[in-house]
Amino acid sequence: FAHIQDYSGQVQVYVREDEIGSEDYKIFSKSDLGDIIGVEGNVFRTKKGEISIWVKKFRLLTKNLRPLPEKWHGLKDTEIRYRQRYVDLIVNPKVKEVFLKRNEIINSMREFLVKNGFIEVETPILQPIYGGTSARPFKSFLNNLEMDVYMRISNELYLKRLIVGGYEKIFEFSPDFRNEGIDTTHNPEFLQMETMWAYANYEDNIKFAEEMIKCIAKKVGKGKIDYNGKVIDFGKKWEKMSMVEAVEKIGKIKVEKKSVDELKKILNEHRIGYAADLSCWGIAVNLLFEELVEDKLVQPTIIYNYPAETSPLAKISKDKRFVERFEIFINGWEIGNSYSELNDPELLKENWKKQENLARKGDEGAQRMDIDFLNALEIGMPPTSGLGIGVDRLVMLLTGSLSIKDVIFFPFMKPL
Repeated sequence: FAHIQDYSGQVQVYVREDEIGSEDYKIFSKSDLGDIIGVEGNVFRTKKGEISIWVKKFRLLTKNLRPLPEKWHGLKDTEIRYRQRYVDLIVNPKVKEVFLKRNEIINSMREFLVKNGFIEVETPILQPIYGGTSARPFKSFLNNLEMDVYMRISNELYLKRLIVGGYEKIFEFSPDFRNEGIDTTHNPEFLQMETMWAYANYEDNIKFAEEMIKCIAKKVGKGKIDYNGKVIDFGKKWEKMSMVEAVEKIGKIKVEKKSVDELKKILNEHRIGYAADLSCWGIAVNLLFEELVEDKLVQPTIIYNYPAETSPLAKISKDKRFVERFEIFINGWEIGNSYSELNDPELLKENWKKQENLARKGDEGAQRMDIDFLNALEIGMPPTSGLGIGVDRLVMLLTGSLSIKDVIFFPFMKPL
């Protein structure tokens, strides 16, 4: 008797020497855990009721040359699991279940978008100018054209070019690459779903994003989850507050009427680092939010009205200190980001000049001037709002995974 396993599951086989012949039986008797075999035979049920195959033909298809981990102890070393995912998937069935659930979540998101009139598109991964957000890129060199090129940090500017070209509701599942930190919620390569929606603003996307994530959670049977001891309810009405309101309500610091110097003193009191030349009220408020508020946003929460200095691609609010932007926070993580897109080329050009100045001072994450995109805006882009969702973090939540490496087949690992 033995068990064989494939993608669909496991079944017992019953092998007799007088049925398959002595030569094949000799090979079978020397089989090891991990050998790949083929059998043909009749299905029957044993006296104990187990469905089995009475083998009539046997073939050794591939010999396993490296021993698999012992059955009862499995593969427990997390570093080896990530490095050798092919072994992890064989010996740890729950790992395969996580990735099947990931597939279900992505398909549910795609289905929701298509149902709401969005069209899936593809944009360049290799770009002559990186842009769409503030992050340090991976840089390479294109020999044929003798020029620097970059792995995309975002697909946003290309999606907006398509809006200029006449598309109105589009989305892309975008593998993005950022040359930054690696931890339980960050991997250098990650998956983001990004939309662009013409004739919509960030308030439209607040409603749309909440509806979409609730729909996905419900579809995969996770309307309410217990994540590492925290009960998170996707189904209830999400809380919504401005960044200033969040800092004052949750961070317990009144910031609305404070000067930059007063905010610097508060940053010093809480040992929050900041640039020596900090002179922006909005940057100081954002630093307080990131350090004192973010990790306390466990239940699904929308934070809106971000300081203008943090978002050069977003449209200015009526209160000029802020832009029409919101982010989704769950379990203290940023899950999504959206804003009303700035479609005034002159304003964007001024914003990018400030970013270029930061880049000259050594800020590797500063945004760069994209002349072709400014040209596209001069052709004319309708009022538009984009929405980005961090797919990997959403999958982490809905599968109860404690590390982003658990939801990416091949997370980046330092070579041995």
